[in-house]
Amino acid sequence: MKADPGAEAATAPEPEPVPPPEPEPQSKPQPAGAVPAPEAGPEPAVEPAPARSRRFPSVTRDTARPEGSGRAVPGAVSAPARQWPMLSVLAATAAGLLAMSIGHPRVGCLVIGAALIAASAMRQLLPSVGMLAVRSRFTDVATYGLLGVAITMLALVMEPSPWLEIPFLETAVRFTVR
Repeated sequence: MKADPGAEAATAPEPEPVPPPEPEPQSKPQPAGAVPAPEAGPEPAVEPAPARSRRFPSVTRDTARPEGSGRAVPGAVSAPARQWPMLSVLAATAAGLLAMSIGHPRVGCLVIGAALIAASAMRQLLPSVGMLAVRSRFTDVATYGLLGVAITMLALVMEPSPWLEIPFLETAVRFTVR
């Protein structure tokens, strides 16, 4: 059976003609220095600006620099001299690591602990410590100080023949390890 081609055409909807786009009005060339006239038409509705909240934003776009993070020495001096607090802590830490690598772990740990305690003291006492300032002053002092004291205490109780005997330490270690 042969299908009627006219039947298919009758059932398919015809597409609607698309109107041609309206041509944009040509503006006349303006002489140099002339201010163009405002376009005629309905003026857009101007929404009032939302009132600014005094509340701290929940999402910040930038982080604030920690207080005391400025240069430790004026800008006319070379970069290493401006960062002397951080470089002194790094040099002492490197000396402690060197001492540990040549076979003196207790001395190395004591030097590193003393460097961190010195970093805590510098962060507390100096108004500007350069890159030694990472967080707020309180957080930096607490972090450097606690880490320095912990490393120094570990160096003092290090086996063999600890320099500091803590009576409950052996019981605590025996209870947790064995």
